[in-house]
Amino acid sequence: MRKFLVIAFFVLLAAGISGGQQISSSASDPSKDAQSAPVKVYGAGSVATAPELLPPSLTPFPTEKCKKKVDGKVVLSVTVDAAGQPRNLMFIHPLGTDLDRFALRIVAADRFKPGTRNGIPIAVVESVEVSLQTCPEQTEDNSGKEAYTLRLRSQPAQKFGNLPQPSVDAVLTSWSNLQGDTSSRTSPTNHVGGAVTAPVPLTSPAATYTPEARKAKINGKCLIALIVDEQGMPQNVQVERSLDPGLDQNAMDAVNRYRFKPAMRSGEPVPVRITVEVKFEIW
Repeated sequence: MRKFLVIAFFVLLAAGISGGQQISSSASDPSKDAQSAPVKVYGAGSVATAPELLPPSLTPFPTEKCKKKVDGKVVLSVTVDAAGQPRNLMFIHPLGTDLDRFALRIVAADRFKPGTRNGIPIAVVESVEVSLQTCPEQTEDNSGKEAYTLRLRSQPAQKFGNLPQPSVDAVLTSWSNLQGDTSSRTSPTNHVGGAVTAPVPLTSPAATYTPEARKAKINGKCLIALIVDEQGMPQNVQVERSLDPGLDQNAMDAVNRYRFKPAMRSGEPVPVRITVEVKFEIW
């Protein structure tokens, strides 16, 4: 039986990552908003009370219209600010599927009674496990190709937990910034290093061979460029160096399922541009 291997390599200009992977990365510099000043963030526990989730308002998708079910659990960290708003959403245990994006939207829509310290509202970081039961609804994308949208079958269950940690100073990034169009940002100018840490891969599923490429025994590398946003999601995934049209597409599909701990700059999650080298080997 013919064997084949597909490997993704990350290339880092300033610092190495364990496991033989490297990342090539530079930080973008979007405009700061009014919340760019660091604030003290606490973990719920002996010095701070935990925030309380207010009842959400969501409309479930009718079960009888569901021909296929897509279910799963995504674990995030969320910082609830002193006004009860969710900030700095990041992955702890992502799935590498569209349910990750859905979980981010669910928690971003949450509102809370804020946590307190000595009776004063403060920013508190927590974990949240989001259990999702969804239906894929067939649609079309902008090019007319078949696509699908996930709809809820029931109210998502959210289970919050403490993230014990010492109090830290952090910049609280607003959801409107996280939802911004990364394609409109100027080219990154700051390389990883100094105050900017590299994004850390949490999931990096392998790309697959196409039958045609396997039959032709195509070996080599394609280079994929992307922006890792403030949540650790891939954006603007593009081929920077081509290998084979089918393999290029499979490499982009795999990279779109990557999830990261985002790059940080002085306590603030920041978007960075990285390149991923996807290596295809067959023998």
